[in-house]
Amino acid sequence: MKKTYNKLVRDKIPEIIKDSGAHCEYHVATGDELKEALFNKLAEEVREFMEDPCVEEMADIQEVLWGIQDFFNLSEYQILAAVHSKAEDRGRFEKGYILEHVMDN
Repeated sequence: MKKTYNKLVRDKIPEIIKDSGAHCEYHVATGDELKEALFNKLAEEVREFMEDPCVEEMADIQEVLWGIQDFFNLSEYQILAAVHSKAEDRGRFEKGYILEHVMDN
């Protein structure tokens, strides 16, 4: 029986499938295909975390974020500098504020 996925998987998945005695077909995504696959995988992993908020699902989200970071050639230093700058200028998400309305003067 052939099951179709057409989604980004972790690097060792084809080898794991082969070692199980099954056969799989895959290709290496690049460029726009890889970017779209990473964004789709991020959405998938976030949905899974929302259904089951646990450390394993958060780890999957982080792994995809690292893949996106690599794709866009962003250094950890750049990201952390932006995190700190935004936290300094606009705050964090610690207090749980929900903005309801803004009225012009």
